[in-house]
Amino acid sequence: MVVGFDNEKYVKLQSEEILKRVNKFSNKLYMEFGGKLFDDLHASRVLPGFNAGVKIDILKQLKDKLEIIFVVSAKHIEKRKVRADYAITYDAEVLRQVDNLRSVGLTVSSIVITLFTGQARAQEFADKLKARGEKVYFHTPTEGYPNNVETIVSDRGYGANPYIPTTKPLVVVTAPGPGSGKLATCLSQLYHEYKRGVKAGYAKFETFPVWNLPLRHPTNVAYEAATADLGDINMIDNFHLEAYGQVAINYNRDLECFPVVQNILTKITGNAKLYQSPTDMGVNKIGFCIKNDKVVRRASEFEIIRRYQKALVDIASGGGSKDIVKRIEILMSQLKISLETRKIITNVRNVANMQDTTIIGLMLEDERCVYGKSKKLLSASSAVVLNALKVMAGIDDSIDLLPSNILTPLCEMKKNVLKVKNGQLSLKETLIALSLSTAVNPLAKRAIEKIPELYGLEAHSSCILSGEEEQTLKKLGINITCEPLFSTSDLYMV
Repeated sequence: MVVGFDNEKYVKLQSEEILKRVNKFSNKLYMEFGGKLFDDLHASRVLPGFNAGVKIDILKQLKDKLEIIFVVSAKHIEKRKVRADYAITYDAEVLRQVDNLRSVGLTVSSIVITLFTGQARAQEFADKLKARGEKVYFHTPTEGYPNNVETIVSDRGYGANPYIPTTKPLVVVTAPGPGSGKLATCLSQLYHEYKRGVKAGYAKFETFPVWNLPLRHPTNVAYEAATADLGDINMIDNFHLEAYGQVAINYNRDLECFPVVQNILTKITGNAKLYQSPTDMGVNKIGFCIKNDKVVRRASEFEIIRRYQKALVDIASGGGSKDIVKRIEILMSQLKISLETRKIITNVRNVANMQDTTIIGLMLEDERCVYGKSKKLLSASSAVVLNALKVMAGIDDSIDLLPSNILTPLCEMKKNVLKVKNGQLSLKETLIALSLSTAVNPLAKRAIEKIPELYGLEAHSSCILSGEEEQTLKKLGINITCEPLFSTSDLYMV
């Protein structure tokens, strides 16, 4: 993978910037932590070289000074809102993330269920957590929000929420996704701290948009494409421009919300000059760590196209929105890019026209394309990955890494015993079989050793893949997209 981002520099600069903000508020800092903690896959795709788990590396640098509050909206729990990239619900994502954070030595001190109005599923979730010894708090909708600051900053507003005891100078407030109530939780805690005589502070760590990149830089445009369903629009921070004469980029929701947040902070702290702009609130140093702008621009353009393909698939699958498709089309037009910009799409379409089965193409680092098609014994995903591993390991194409005398009994077991309709091996099963065969096949071992080199490669499928196949490809770091077409008339895909 060609690197465009200095991950090591980012850890250093970002850790230092957070510490500076903590030191600005000598007692305590509540930091709203946006984006994904362990697997910021969007950032790793648009900033080649960005470690998807770098935020954890940053937090580990500060772990002696911090604790974490996890927040999740009762509305999201009730609606079973799903995190799209891993296809799990927000409440399940809270459990996964809490376990992950603790496994690396970070402290999660409590879980807050926001916007609670008695939702049954949220109550059930809280009961399960409490049964496991977790500290759980309920926050109800804030009376008077957003316009009545007198009520918001009172015992009827933030004061109606329970105070969450914390012991560390840096309290990171994070969530499974947007709209969970991170800001409200931070401000509620600030209100309670000031009532207790603790002059705490607030800051925001948001990866995108990148405030010191141009408004129409592909990396910032890719953020708009990623949040097209939320209607986020990047804009020049007019508050920052007026206060400092400096152009900075933010997005519509933060800019719309800033006067309200500024009024609330002023009412709580008594300091009208605490922050002059939403950019002031941020601690984002990511823009200073781009070391190859050309590489980053290209990767970001590819991401926009991937978001467009996903929007088309969502519509074909009975969800999605034509408005999202239209929005991303406008973004692509602004950057003068098209589907042809990401060559793997055109290549797969050309090959698929000559086939009557699912085709997946994968572009190697040297821009050679490797293809795989759905067969009786192997899925298209399995075939393309095996073919790519052979090319990267220098194994002759005529050699079967998994010969039919191994594959056939496995497929017969799936079909005849486990009653799986087509019986072909999925990618996950194929990789397990390949791993087992390394004990007797040195070529299989050579192929397995090349798996890390799949990370960051571009791939495209001529048909919509099953959820399992798509997730396995993504776990390998392959940037997969699909044509908005089904490979079969069957209604149930596994």
